[in-house]
Amino acid sequence: MSLNTGWAEHPGLRRRFLLLSLATIGIFLLLLLRLWYLQVIGTERYRALSERNRIRDIPITAPRGSLYDRDGELLVDTRASFSVVVIRQAVENKGLLLGRLAGYLGVPLTSLEQRWEEGRKFPSYQPFAIAEDVSRDIVERVQENSVDLPGVMVEARPLRYYPYQELGAHLFGYIGEITEEDLRQERFAGYRPGDSVGKSGLEKAMESELRGQEGERLIEVDVRGKELRSLKTLEPQPGNRVYLTLQRGLQQAAEEALIGQAGAAVAIDVNTGDVLAMASSPAFNPAVFARGISAKEWVSLLDDPRHPLQDKALKGQYPPGSTFKIVTVLAALRAGVAGPATSVNCSGSLQLGNREFRCWKKDGHGYTDLHKALRESCDVWFYQVALSLGIDRIAAMARELGLGRSLGFELPGEKSGLIPDRDWKLQRYGTRWYDGESLNTAIGQGYVTVTPLQLAVMTAAVANGGKVFRPHIVKQVVGLDGAVLRTTSPELLNTVQVSAADLAVVRSGLEAVVNEPGGTGASSRLNSVRVAGKTGTSQVVRMKEGRVKSQDVAYLLRDHALFVAYAPASAPRIAVAVVVEHGSHGGSSAGPVARAIFANYFGIDTAAVPPPPDVVGD
Repeated sequence: MSLNTGWAEHPGLRRRFLLLSLATIGIFLLLLLRLWYLQVIGTERYRALSERNRIRDIPITAPRGSLYDRDGELLVDTRASFSVVVIRQAVENKGLLLGRLAGYLGVPLTSLEQRWEEGRKFPSYQPFAIAEDVSRDIVERVQENSVDLPGVMVEARPLRYYPYQELGAHLFGYIGEITEEDLRQERFAGYRPGDSVGKSGLEKAMESELRGQEGERLIEVDVRGKELRSLKTLEPQPGNRVYLTLQRGLQQAAEEALIGQAGAAVAIDVNTGDVLAMASSPAFNPAVFARGISAKEWVSLLDDPRHPLQDKALKGQYPPGSTFKIVTVLAALRAGVAGPATSVNCSGSLQLGNREFRCWKKDGHGYTDLHKALRESCDVWFYQVALSLGIDRIAAMARELGLGRSLGFELPGEKSGLIPDRDWKLQRYGTRWYDGESLNTAIGQGYVTVTPLQLAVMTAAVANGGKVFRPHIVKQVVGLDGAVLRTTSPELLNTVQVSAADLAVVRSGLEAVVNEPGGTGASSRLNSVRVAGKTGTSQVVRMKEGRVKSQDVAYLLRDHALFVAYAPASAPRIAVAVVVEHGSHGGSSAGPVARAIFANYFGIDTAAVPPPPDVVGD
């Protein structure tokens, strides 16, 4: 039987054969078209993809700029560290890899699994750190076993270094990994996931000056992601050097004087606004943030009732207590409501309507003039003056002295405090101002709050003749080539409208606080340098049961202790403000801190000159 006869007798078989033939031809045509596309049209694209699999672009983090004190002493630097990084694209068996790594690193497998999940936010071809700041022993162990660790490499990375650990922690701030929210902001253009940025303090405020310029390294890898050779390296450019107005020894003295207490101390140059020391206690070690803080460490800081993460010098808002009497007496002198001879008979309280306003001294101070009122902090004298003065004139003087407003300090998060007046209360509460509220404000209680930085600025203005300078911490920014990129000069915010004679009266009273019998600030006295200042005690809660000894009150209910001062009294150079939370009395708790700061500044050995007994008082 011929083939044609067969096809004729089986038409269905012929149809199937034709369809199969056409399908086969179509498949070959498609393969030929795909081959043509790959070799002609897609050549460049697939060559690039191939190169991408073979060539890796590894970013090199730039060392952050260093911080120095005013004398050029290094405060914050960057050191070399090693990180174990993983490229997920090169990992075929995650479980096997992490199990081996856990053994080599000596860490729990669960922690590596957590880091792996965190690394999913990076592109699969980009290396992410699965272990940071590892020892050289671990580096050698990982490198010796690299054949069993596909996609794993060891990278040298700069790590923030704090030679003095907690010193200046709130000023310097800390760094941390950039967030997704940050990456969406225009000011972080060019940053990548995993980059470190300043989170607080100067690290945050001066991010652009400190960051530096990232470098890169091109390497060739095999199919398992193992590095074969380095092709090209573009070295990173370190950040700028920043010189501060801070004096390292003075900062250390302030922090050591606050050990064991919660509070803050600020020291500034009265003639320039240079911040010489700015301490907040308790502090923290910013190095734990640089290496990656653990959940346990973070919770410990958050749960500490003394709030170690808060910069109390800049953000702590406290009733100023009797340190505010400086404001009241200056306002009274300017208004002509009181003068050096103005005398009040203090019997221990003042009756206003159906309410009794008490003096801190139960039996009273007797006949008291302005000088004695400042020296012994007589509340009744200031109550009586406040009735004639009124709240608005007190508030105006306070604001002229730098209270109740942001001073424009370089660090982020500065608080403004609050200076109340009639308009403020009407807008805030919808009610009028009462005379009793003026009495409370006159002695630094009631609605009024200030920051330790503001108190230091106020004190400096009294010391220098009424000039209110903007406080600043940055002295100079210097580039890598040594060029000075920025210099900060003294900036006058305003001059207080008060006569030299009135200032002299107040300064005489402040000198008496520390140096005359009965003065409440005797604990800050230095024999070789004459200090002038004012103590203060501010209520945390109102005690309804009458006068109670501080030792009989629970710690968190005790009054805050404050002290402001300057020295030398005759030709002031430095002003200091101290707040000790729940310290009970300004003289006994805050005064010694100021004394330690002055002693360091003037080079006085306080061990050889013990402080005189403190006068317990406001």
